[in-house]
Amino acid sequence: KRTLFNLIAISGVFLTACTKDFLDRNPEDSYSNSSLWTSAADAQAALNGCYRDWEDNYDVIYMDATTDNAFSRWVWEEYMNVGNGSLTPTDNNVRNRWNFKTIQKCNWFLENVESTKMDEALKTRFKAEARFLRAYKFFTLTELYGDVPLVTKNITTAEANNITRTPVAEVRKFILDELAAIAPQLSTSYSGNDVGRITRGAALALRARLSLYMGNYAECLKDCEQVMGLGYELFPKYGDLFRIQNENNAEVILDIQYKENDYANGNIGILPSSSLGGWGSLSPTQSLVDAYEMKNGKTISEAGSGYNAEDPYANRDPRLAASIVYPGQLYEGAYFNSIDPASPDFMSGDNNPMTGYMPKKLIQQLSDYPDMWNTGLNIIVIRYAEVLLNYAEAQNEAAGPDATVYAAVDAVRDRSDLPGLPAGLSKDQMRTAIRRERRVELALEGLRWYDIKRWKIGEEVRKGNVYGARQGTVDANTGKVTFTADHQLVESRLFDPAIHYVWPIPQKEIDINKQLK
Repeated sequence: KRTLFNLIAISGVFLTACTKDFLDRNPEDSYSNSSLWTSAADAQAALNGCYRDWEDNYDVIYMDATTDNAFSRWVWEEYMNVGNGSLTPTDNNVRNRWNFKTIQKCNWFLENVESTKMDEALKTRFKAEARFLRAYKFFTLTELYGDVPLVTKNITTAEANNITRTPVAEVRKFILDELAAIAPQLSTSYSGNDVGRITRGAALALRARLSLYMGNYAECLKDCEQVMGLGYELFPKYGDLFRIQNENNAEVILDIQYKENDYANGNIGILPSSSLGGWGSLSPTQSLVDAYEMKNGKTISEAGSGYNAEDPYANRDPRLAASIVYPGQLYEGAYFNSIDPASPDFMSGDNNPMTGYMPKKLIQQLSDYPDMWNTGLNIIVIRYAEVLLNYAEAQNEAAGPDATVYAAVDAVRDRSDLPGLPAGLSKDQMRTAIRRERRVELALEGLRWYDIKRWKIGEEVRKGNVYGARQGTVDANTGKVTFTADHQLVESRLFDPAIHYVWPIPQKEIDINKQLK
């Protein structure tokens, strides 16, 4: 597999980080700009440097631990603190996510590429790719911190140390304007070593996502419709969508590209249980497990669903077994047993999932790559199913549950062999159905927090006790589960809507620049 976005030597020299924390303010040149920007190859090398670290698999995966979907067991991972409401301005994660390195590299690229003698159409596309990466970083920064400095040019250390925060509405307008401007300049697809670069679909899909988050339904619908006309389609089998042999399939709109047999994506190795060589680092919650419907399309609390609390994983939405390893599930040649105190995978043991549930979407590739620390699996950031659900939500909010809303949601459900939504749903009922559909379809993909934030349901779902599976036994020969105790209490969480919908500005940055308060 190609090493597409690894920073090559010359751009690595150019893009070294400086000692100040805030912006990596000025790339320190050991080559002059006039000697670097001489060919298309030079420009591409510099652009490749912008791609490096534009997003991190760890930060995508672990965002679900800030929600009712998952629990992060290790304090040093810092996502536990965000999830339970104890985060502070001095937490490492709060500090590390306040990161303008990619933005500064893109600003540097955009200010210098104009002098390069190369095909103008290719130069325009290169600039559009850099502008997307910059816009994406501003998107994540505003979602986490709210008002952030809008930096669109190289600045000096003195400027950085006195910069102020820009209102979030202004930053969002910049993002939307940038994405609208660059979308026509980007290719709809790539081949060969260019596969994985930013596409027109990525720009439109990110714009649709932000418009939805802002409640701008007309713009969201317009962009979703454009994406829906670009040839994307749902991958036939939900679970296989996330396997390494199916990377770059027709559902993937944007992903983080990793090289096979490279420890750069080794964070996936911390997810499995100890018996599989992992650290049990991230655990789906009972709340998430309960959100999956039965195969007949009814929720587990709905009359006539057929749900049996003593056999809770039977006859469920197939996405449950495709996304989560639960007690009694046959996995990697054995029935997973996290609920028996005598089992090496018991949920209270070291390096085991504390809820008794293990993520499956991103680690089921063990049978494909025995070394889980070394798979090189690409991590999907935007996929077509999200676009369909974005469309359905926006159209329902704008016009109610018309036929196009049903068609979009039912396409996602049909892929997993679930019945379509009941006819005649009211707008409120459809809203509830779409929100549940988003939660289970996109579970453990890092998007749940953004939904909680924009729907303002933090007090409802982020506050109180977090539970895992019930203790019991698993028959090693049949996988039959017998429960002997109540659900495991994992932790109690706090949520204050006055402070917990945004992260605090890192104290280290405020110590440098008091205007960031």
